Amino acid sequence: MELDARGFMRPVRKGFQASTGGTGVPAGALESFDLACPGVRVRAQHPAGSRRHEQLGPIVQAWEAWATDPVIRQMGSSGGTLTALSMWLLQTGQASQVIGAQADPENARRSITVQIISKEQALAASGSRYAPASNAADPEALELDTAFVGKPCEASAIRALSERKYGPNNGPVLLSFFCAGTPSQHATDRLVSELVPGEDAEIVDLRYRGNGWPGDFSITCSDGTTKAMSYDDSWGSYLGPTTQWRCKICPDGVGESADITAGDFWRADENGYPLFSDQAGISALLARTERGRDLVLAAAAAGVLTLAEMDVQALVKVQPLQRRRRETLFARLAGTVAAGGKVPKFAGFCLLRLALPRPRESLRAAKATYQRRKKLES
Repeated sequence: MELDARGFMRPVRKGFQASTGGTGVPAGALESFDLACPGVRVRAQHPAGSRRHEQLGPIVQAWEAWATDPVIRQMGSSGGTLTALSMWLLQTGQASQVIGAQADPENARRSITVQIISKEQALAASGSRYAPASNAADPEALELDTAFVGKPCEASAIRALSERKYGPNNGPVLLSFFCAGTPSQHATDRLVSELVPGEDAEIVDLRYRGNGWPGDFSITCSDGTTKAMSYDDSWGSYLGPTTQWRCKICPDGVGESADITAGDFWRADENGYPLFSDQAGISALLARTERGRDLVLAAAAAGVLTLAEMDVQALVKVQPLQRRRRETLFARLAGTVAAGGKVPKFAGFCLLRLALPRPRESLRAAKATYQRRKKLES
């Protein structure tokens, strides 16, 4: 996986003939690709013991949650729950490594996949990375002693592959998060240029969020100076508008293929719009599987997480993007196809049933998607 000219990660074939002895595609490779690639198909999940929520996917149990350690909570993007869980899994020997992402030590503008084996490494990788990374491409991602942290689409791929390899309810522990899409790498570069205009500054640290909640986009230069922009401005004006097309027709921004998913549990105004004022971070923590529930409860019993029961409908109200994404996706897929585009196969999400009660909103979404797709291809 490499960055292309538009700033997105794309597969690049290298040494193909050499790796296969010139005989063609390795046995089973195409079948695995067709089964798991989220650009081909994504399946809705129905784990044993879960109830299925139309917008949020399978839920065994849900909490408001945060890392009990105040340092982890402060550094994490949303209460530090995934960082705290990663550390605990390593410390208790339930995972020998955690696959995650962090800033490239040689170029903080870039995000890279890392194999985390210590508390210090987990803390260094805390905070969201709103830039392209390909954690699912790591060769260790399917190992039984691995905990995997990745985007919902990556969790979908690893779930499909691990079930094929190990059977249901086995494989690596899968951790994911609510995702609004992957912005282009170029958006990060433009943000840096906006904060340090006309300078070829050496950036030694770059954080998209964290150090408070929601936290600022911030960069630290080699001379010690720090520049920052609010989360609302950095995401709303720079990063969000550059998300790739596949993300715009995504059926699952809520990580329903994971064992455990964390999302922002925003406080909202009277209209349900999330408030971005700084405060102590709180995660909406969803156990998708019984395995995930048991891990969360054990981590809480060990003092790693602080939990409070959560009203799932309250989460829907402060995650309007994820709600609308499901409700209008059938229309956006129709608009894409009408414009000559191709779409993946999305099985089990009941997209037509969600769209039917909203004919006006669906029609607007179909028209807008058609126009955007035509513009993209022109």
